This record gives sequence, C-alpha cells and structure tokens, in this order.
Amino acid sequence: MTVRAKFRCTSVETYSQPGTRTFRFSAEYDADVPEDRRYAKYTPSGELRIQVDNPNVSFEPGTSYYLDFTLVD
Repeated sequence: MTVRAKFRCTSVETYSQPGTRTFRFSAEYDADVPEDRRYAKYTPSGELRIQVDNPNVSFEPGTSYYLDFTLVD
C-alpha cells in the first residue's frame, strides 16, 4: 500500500556545518484547487521536519511536493 500526500516546503534553516539544513513542510491546501480538496479530505493537516546533510538535496520554500509513504517489509 502506498499513500500519497501533498506538502509545501514552508522554511529552511541552515547551520554552521556546511550542507546541513532543516526543511519544514506543511500539508498543502487551497480550496480553489480540486486536487488540494481531494488531498485535504484524507490529510487535512500535517507537518514534517527533516534534517538533511547532503548538499545535493534541496527543497525550495513555497514549492509543493508529493510525499509517498510505502510500507517497509
């Protein structure tokens, strides 16, 4: 089973160690967007915070992303 959620990057924090950043995301919802209304039916709210040390990984504040959750065997 896979569950897909739509989240928007809301902020990024940088640290003194090069390449280390914390990204914050919140569930995406715009009442005028049919896709967002569908997602909000199942994920009306949510937050995600991840710390990334890989300088090649980046998320832009204000940009939306799909998050796919798949069960680990």
